[in-house]
Amino acid sequence: MTNTATQNTIPDDNDFKVIRKLKPQIIEYSEDLRSDPDIKQALFIDTETTGLDSTVDEIIEIGIVPFLYSKATGGIIGCLEPFNSFQEPSQPLSEEITDITGITNEMLKGQSINKEAIKKIVLESSFVVAHHANFDRPFVEKIIPSFCQIPWGCSLEDVPWRQCGLSGGQLLSLAYQSGFYYDAHRAITDCYAGIELLKIVHDKNGVHAFQHVLDRGRRPYFRLWAQFTPYELKNSLKKRKYLWNDGTDGRPKSWYTDKMYSEVANELSFLNKEIYQRENDNVIIRKIEPSDRFTNRC
Repeated sequence: MTNTATQNTIPDDNDFKVIRKLKPQIIEYSEDLRSDPDIKQALFIDTETTGLDSTVDEIIEIGIVPFLYSKATGGIIGCLEPFNSFQEPSQPLSEEITDITGITNEMLKGQSINKEAIKKIVLESSFVVAHHANFDRPFVEKIIPSFCQIPWGCSLEDVPWRQCGLSGGQLLSLAYQSGFYYDAHRAITDCYAGIELLKIVHDKNGVHAFQHVLDRGRRPYFRLWAQFTPYELKNSLKKRKYLWNDGTDGRPKSWYTDKMYSEVANELSFLNKEIYQRENDNVIIRKIEPSDRFTNRC
C-alpha cells in the first residue's frame, strides 16, 4: 500500500497519529567535514548486560554509533559507521535476560568484543553519550579504560524533556512522542534512536537537545553526600533522584546526588528544610570533573 493510500484510509481527525520507522542514514566523514573546525565527533553507546550490578555482571553486547555535530550549535549532522559486538559471558544467560534483550546463549557462543576497535573510536571522539550513563559507564570502563579519560553526558538526565514538550524518560516513549519507532532493547538500535532524538528535538527556545547534553557534560559537577538522614524520609530522597551507596566501596554510606554549581545552594536548602529540618554540617560536597561524572571515583 502506498503512503497516499495509507493516509486516505485514516480519518482526518485527532484520533490517530502516524509515526515512521527509524531508518538510520550513514554519512561519510569527508575531507571537507574533517577540515571544518566547527565539526566534532562524538559517540553514542549502549550496552546489554547479564544484570544491573557492574561489579559482578558482564557486558554481552555493546553498540557504538559515532556521529558528527556542530560545536557552535549542538546540531547533529549525521551518523558514521556503527560498531556492534557480542561477548560470551562466564555463565549462561538467564531466561529473564534473554526475554528482555532477545539475546540467546547461542548468539554469544565464542563471541568476544573487539576492544582495540573500540579504543580507536574513543580516541577519535571528543564526547560520549548514553541514555543511562550511570548504568553504562561503569560497565564499559571495566573493559575499555580509555572511557575513563573522556567527558560523558546522559540523554536521560541532561535534556529537559518537559521543556521540549515531551514527558517521561524512556527512550522508546520519547521516540513515539517524537514521531518514530524502532526495534528496542538492542544496543545498536537504541543508539540510533538516542541520536535521532538529540537531533530532532529542541526546547521551547529552539536549543538543540544535544546542546543541553554538551553544556552539562563539559562542566564540573558537585556531589552532595547527605549523611545521617532520617530513615523514614528515604522516599523523599528517592523522589528527588538521590542514589544510595552502601559504603562497601570506600565512599560514604549515604544518599547522594550530583548538581551543577548553580544548583548546590538550592539543594542544601532542601536538605536542611525537608530532610534534616535544621541547619547541619552532615553534607559532604565533592567536586566532580567532567571525566569522572557517572562514576564511583568521587
